[in-house]
Amino acid sequence: MALSQPATFNEEWSDERVFAYLNQLPPTGVNADFHVLYHAFKHMRPNDYERLLTKFLADGRDLNATNPEGQRIHDVIAQFPRQKDGFLEVLAKFA
Repeated sequence: MALSQPATFNEEWSDERVFAYLNQLPPTGVNADFHVLYHAFKHMRPNDYERLLTKFLADGRDLNATNPEGQRIHDVIAQFPRQKDGFLEVLAKFA
């Protein structure tokens, strides 16, 4: 059995780590802005996501980008009952 990295919780994320998500390359057929938003949502806490969104929008990126199914990140996050509240509150700050 392979050893895995131990889980860490409540770790402070540097700006460098948060903003590295802005450089994520999307799979073929996926909007680059949507991919960044989704990938960051899956890995960050709401407060780090808010920091990312501030830079994301300052860079002129599209918060209303959609996935291939036509859903915005708001729509996708709403499907995750345990995580949605904090992230949707953050997104509402940028509406």
